[in-house]
Amino acid sequence: MSDALQAAVARQRMLLHGRLAGVLARLGTSCRADWGDRGALERLLGEALRTLPYCKYLYLLDRQAHQVTANLSHEGVLPENLGRDRSQRPYLAEALAGAPFSLSAAYLSRNQRRPSLTAVERLTNADGTLLGFLGADFDLRDLPLTRELYRQPDQWLQMKGDPAIRGGLFYQQRVESLMDSRIDAVLDLVTELVLAHGVFHAKLHFSSSRATLWLFDDPYRYRVLDFEDLNNPGICLAYPRRDYADDAMIPAAQVFGILRAFRDLRFMDENIYLRAGSLNVMNGIVSLIFSCDGSHYMRWDEFLEKNLDFWIGAGVF
Repeated sequence: MSDALQAAVARQRMLLHGRLAGVLARLGTSCRADWGDRGALERLLGEALRTLPYCKYLYLLDRQAHQVTANLSHEGVLPENLGRDRSQRPYLAEALAGAPFSLSAAYLSRNQRRPSLTAVERLTNADGTLLGFLGADFDLRDLPLTRELYRQPDQWLQMKGDPAIRGGLFYQQRVESLMDSRIDAVLDLVTELVLAHGVFHAKLHFSSSRATLWLFDDPYRYRVLDFEDLNNPGICLAYPRRDYADDAMIPAAQVFGILRAFRDLRFMDENIYLRAGSLNVMNGIVSLIFSCDGSHYMRWDEFLEKNLDFWIGAGVF
């Protein structure tokens, strides 16, 4: 996980910790008074769920982390978990080690296989002796978080591909595709679609002679154009006329230069060559997939700064 993604997750966990610690501490105090009376404890947990609409299950465990109540859910009492040994579950490790309150890392739930969290409150007598544990399970989709959208950093990412492809790199050579034979005309057409017909993300698959396009007017569905489509300027009639976006990260004047650089990478070497390339004008990112199956994601301006000597000689594959 990248540092930026870790930071985004950590912020959400901090918010959750602050919300849940106080709630479970107060509920734990009430549970101590009825400890040992299963019926009273289950009624107490059931009432507490009314104030925790985002909680999936509440339950109580003894000192050995064996369940002494049923699971209490918004659908009612689930007695099948009574007596369940949870001592080996990872979310109890901190509580068993002495943490007064702990919030687990996210995990896939055992039954529904959905991302979940468990909060555990350690329950003690007035003299500090351990009574047991109060557990609360949460489905991540139900939690009351701010959920600000994570933004992908724009630093250069390099990812190695299939080792089998990399190992046989110098036993293969580029075979001219249909797109290769008409590449200048294809790039001119794709440039027009981006600049004047609302395409904000275009991916060119040079080896298979096709393109995948995403448009502002219908961003949730992509279009696939084959070589016959890409070799016909008349397809522009099938797409609405749209001015280039004012808030695009890639300047309009640079779009053709980026696509022209794709062409240069396609023909730069018989063994090491571009198989597919894409640009997204809104986030300013260019992606490249080479014959070795290695992938690169980088800012458009950083991409344009690199020459062919860099790609062939700098050991980036």
